[in-house]
Formats: sequence, structure tokens, C-alpha cells
Amino acid sequence: MNFLTGQILHFDKSYRQTSFQLVSIVRRLISSQMDGRKLRVGHAGTLDPLATGVLTICTGRATRRIEDLQGHQKEYVAELRLGATTASFDLEQPIDQTFDNSHITLALIEEALPKFIGDIRQTPPIFSACKVNGDRSYDLARKGRDVKLEAKPIRIDAIEIEEFKAPDYLRIRVVCGKGTYIRALARDIGEALGSGAHLLSLRRTRVGNVRVEDCWTLPQFEAWIKQQHLETELPDCPVPKNFPTLAPPAEI
Repeated sequence: MNFLTGQILHFDKSYRQTSFQLVSIVRRLISSQMDGRKLRVGHAGTLDPLATGVLTICTGRATRRIEDLQGHQKEYVAELRLGATTASFDLEQPIDQTFDNSHITLALIEEALPKFIGDIRQTPPIFSACKVNGDRSYDLARKGRDVKLEAKPIRIDAIEIEEFKAPDYLRIRVVCGKGTYIRALARDIGEALGSGAHLLSLRRTRVGNVRVEDCWTLPQFEAWIKQQHLETELPDCPVPKNFPTLAPPAEI
């Protein structure tokens, strides 16, 4: 097996792990089986540290496909708390405001959600990887700097209510395109309900046709890669038009 030629892998990223940390660990595990040979590895679409689920990782020449893979449709399951906000729109930052939520009903939610379906504009969270004059927005926000981000066009194809427990718990399924921040959607839903809101949890359950059940876990991959003999040289061959997807074996 040659990771230099290019492989595409899908991982179930764990809670509080950054996308960059997962990429670094995968690079180290593969490189250690290649006698320390350096290897290009990258991910196709950042997933927040407090989120879990599908993260696509490309190796070698397959990193050339990252931009295309980022454009695939994504599906999330999000849990929201209604009636309270945080600066990061999730649990990274503490609650900064609370609001009356006694007026929220299922009917009110069903009326509000269609406003966010289709081609819309969304302002990203300041605690995000967006660049501001060369700096990451989250770095500036954590330093207490005043950050202003412009609204960007996104597309949300579907929002489905999975569970509502009055007055403050809402679980939704969201199908959306590239660049959508589910944390920002939680903020906007809260504002539409007149109560404020933030994420309690977020799980990316699908990217393109790949579902989270089809993904590697890091312990699975580590156990498997240690049993492999990997090529350490890039063969003299043209760049493949389609790179293989390395799926976890049925049993490890």
C-alpha cells in the first residue's frame, strides 16, 4: 500500500480533538510505518473541537482533491439550548446572557425554521477559523479583540426537528453545503425565536455519501496501521484520476 500515491480516509473525530490534531496523529502513525518518510496529509473541511463525526483526510497526491471534497453536502445532528447564549455559540465559552423561553412552542419553532432553508447569508462566529487581515478570528476573539466578520452566502437544504422538550431543549438534523456554521445557525434560530440559543452538542453524521458508521475511529486505525507494510517511495506513474478510499476492515 502506498500512501504517497494517495489515499482518502474518513474518520469519526472525537470530542475536544481539533481537526489539525487528528491530521497530525494520522500523519505520525503512517510515517512511522514508512521508516519515518515524510508524508503530505490534510483534511477536507474543519470540524470544531467540541463537535464529533465525519472528517475526511487525504494523503500524498490525494491532497490535490481536498478542495473538491470540501464542496460535498454535509449532514449534522445538533442539540440546542434555547434561552441562553454564549460568545462562541457553543459550550467553549460560558453563558453570557439568559432570556425568557416560556413562550417557545413546537408550532413557533416549525414556523421559524423554514426561514433558514435555501440560499441565505450567514455571519460566521467570531470564534472560528475565518481569516481577518491574516489572523485567525478565534485567536483575535480569545485575546479580547473586537472582531467583525461579513455575512457569507451559504446553502441549507433541509432542517428537521428530531426532538423538542419545552421550554429549552431542541435537537435538529441539518443538511447543508460548504461554509455553513451550525453554531451560527443555532444563534440565528435563537434570535428568530426571541430567546437566544447555543449548541449543546454537534455531530457531523455524513459528508457526501459517507456516513459516520463507515468511518475509522483513531484506535481502529492505529491498530490496523501497525500491522501494515507500507511503500516508502513514490512510483513513477501518472497522477490517478480517482484516488481510492481506504475503508476500515470488517474486523481489526
